[in-house]
Amino acid sequence: MLSTSSAPLLESIPPLPRRLRLTRGDCAVLEQSGQFEKKKAELVEGDLIEKMGKKRPHSESWEAIARWLFGVFSIVNSETSIDVAPEDNPTSEPEPDLIVLKHRVRDANPKPGDLLLVVEISDSTLRFDLTVKAGLYARADILDYWVLDVIGRRIGVHRDPKSGVYQSVRWYGEGENVSPLAAPDARLAVADAFPG
Repeated sequence: MLSTSSAPLLESIPPLPRRLRLTRGDCAVLEQSGQFEKKKAELVEGDLIEKMGKKRPHSESWEAIARWLFGVFSIVNSETSIDVAPEDNPTSEPEPDLIVLKHRVRDANPKPGDLLLVVEISDSTLRFDLTVKAGLYARADILDYWVLDVIGRRIGVHRDPKSGVYQSVRWYGEGENVSPLAAPDARLAVADAFPG
């Protein structure tokens, strides 16, 4: 069943993860000194966000959606740092769970214009992905942003970014199909994204 509500009730979503204030320059210095391992955190809006350990439902959804994306697109990356809007780049270097690229990008982060689709798989990070990351991606004019709500077993599709806000947010539940903007004939059965 299609739901047109813009977001689930935020009261029922876990709180934001613990945050540490830094910049891209600070992160580079920490990485070079050996005091910081980039693989365990991402920089978002000046905050170093600790990556949570992935629980089994998250991993299963990642495997299912990655398998489907690889069947539809030729270039899919996992947990790759991306650039965002120029005004956000100095303090943000997010690493979405999955991205689909128009073409190979070498020696630099993919830029928003290189991205066909950005996917976040959310269980404990749902609030963060629906608010902070959605704003970051909308300001970057990322045209197609999906949030897989592992607990709710549904997919939030964010499109039509204008003035830093997605104008269209639609939720698709089990029993429905969803298609990427870049491949409108490819249909993902929402239930297939949530094995088990």
